[in-house]
Amino acid sequence: MTTPVLTFFNNKGGIGKTSLIYHLAWTFASLRKRVVIIDLDPQSNLTGAFLEEDDIESIWDSQNDGSTIYQCVKPLTDVGDIAEPILKSISTDLYLLPGDVNLSGYEDILSAEWPNSMGDNNLYRPMRILSSFWQVMQMAATKVQADMVLVDIGPNLGAINRSVLLATDYVVIPLGADLFSLQGLKNLGPTLRSWKSLWQKRLDNWSNSIDKSRRPDFQLPKGNMQPIGYLCQQHSVRLDRPVKAYDKWVQRIPNVYRESVLGETPSETLGSQEKDPYCLATIKHYRSLIPMAQEHRKPIFNLTSADGAIGSHANAVQEAKKDFTKLANRIAEQIKLPL
Repeated sequence: MTTPVLTFFNNKGGIGKTSLIYHLAWTFASLRKRVVIIDLDPQSNLTGAFLEEDDIESIWDSQNDGSTIYQCVKPLTDVGDIAEPILKSISTDLYLLPGDVNLSGYEDILSAEWPNSMGDNNLYRPMRILSSFWQVMQMAATKVQADMVLVDIGPNLGAINRSVLLATDYVVIPLGADLFSLQGLKNLGPTLRSWKSLWQKRLDNWSNSIDKSRRPDFQLPKGNMQPIGYLCQQHSVRLDRPVKAYDKWVQRIPNVYRESVLGETPSETLGSQEKDPYCLATIKHYRSLIPMAQEHRKPIFNLTSADGAIGSHANAVQEAKKDFTKLANRIAEQIKLPL
């Protein structure tokens, strides 16, 4: 039995995705679920949220096998095999496999092996490489008996993200209420369906390969990548962006999600996220708490009066705890994870 993989993805950046994953990971851990976080964005911002810069520098400089996601798959670029992941224990029930800026160099290898995986012999190397992220995810989860794997990736539709999504069971799509997020949503749905279809062809080709002795002898991901819903950033008052502009895009999200991501017919009765069952939550900004949380390297709902969370800040801390707990329960319900 494999551990469920949940990836947060939109090919439009700047929508608070990394902060969202960071807080959800802490929330699930507080609910007694063992979580492995894997940073598959070469920019490694999620790693920076969990670890001090000196720790990250030490990990990157050591280049030890398995110390980062890239060091796990790096042996495949030569004649070696996947290295066992070395997880950083962040807190009780919370583990991190750090990201690595060098991961971007793996993109070309994944791109080259994609067509090779449709050959009629010697499929071991291409299928091993294309499934390498999934192999690492499952190895990491097994190592600590995790209940779930949470994954962060960059905002693009490249070969790295394709392999990550093939390794993903469930997809959550964070959105901003703007034209660019909406356009990204329109591109994302067809891309996910295409990747899923193309991966199934590769699984069929593997099963039907002529030379049975050369077929991979390891398990492969199914490429489920099931969208379970979207999240939207709450409107922040800006003089250059009136509420009307925000509402304009918010009202379009439910039907664009249905049509582009799920391939369903739009519904005329949907006009707001409150009525949309696919809207997992509207995420508040908590702007005044974010710098405080970053300074003390903890989630906003763990801030105390000693950290400066007093008065209205203390109330916001409690609200954040309730909001993220509610969201975690909603996600757990969608992926059938008992809490």
